[in-house]
Amino acid sequence: MTAGVSERAADDRAVAGFRDAMASFPSGVTIVTTTDERGRWCGFTATSFCSLSLDPPLTLVCLARTARCHPGFLAASSWVIHMLAPEHAGLAMRFADRDADKFGGGEFVANAQGHPVLPGACAVLECEAFARYDGGDHTILVGRVTAAAVRPVDPAVYFRRGFHALPA
Repeated sequence: MTAGVSERAADDRAVAGFRDAMASFPSGVTIVTTTDERGRWCGFTATSFCSLSLDPPLTLVCLARTARCHPGFLAASSWVIHMLAPEHAGLAMRFADRDADKFGGGEFVANAQGHPVLPGACAVLECEAFARYDGGDHTILVGRVTAAAVRPVDPAVYFRRGFHALPA
């Protein structure tokens, strides 16, 4: 029994160390949105986002399987990725809270597909579903970029569990 307990303790320490290490890696902050099968808007905050391919233009973002919006994204044929500015830190925290009224602030407008779009984002990527993969406790969503818009605004950076602006 002590071997099992000590193995669990070692696993817990490894997970805690992994979380701390990942928090020490600066990343951009995104909100990903779509419309579920009933036409309701849904979305989540993600720092696990990156470009994947230029030909074709692909991105990937990771969504926790426990997220309330997970079923909506599994069924979605398209979604929108928003790269956030520092003034969107509160919005990012709202979208990270599974119990929050994510769209209650009125910041979003509908695009041609009916998906919520944040007009003030640094960049907005409209994506068609390309592939989905198992990623442990997450699903990896790969999207083919069909449209992109960029504003001349510096992005938010998430580092050591806090939001930061790039130095001028």
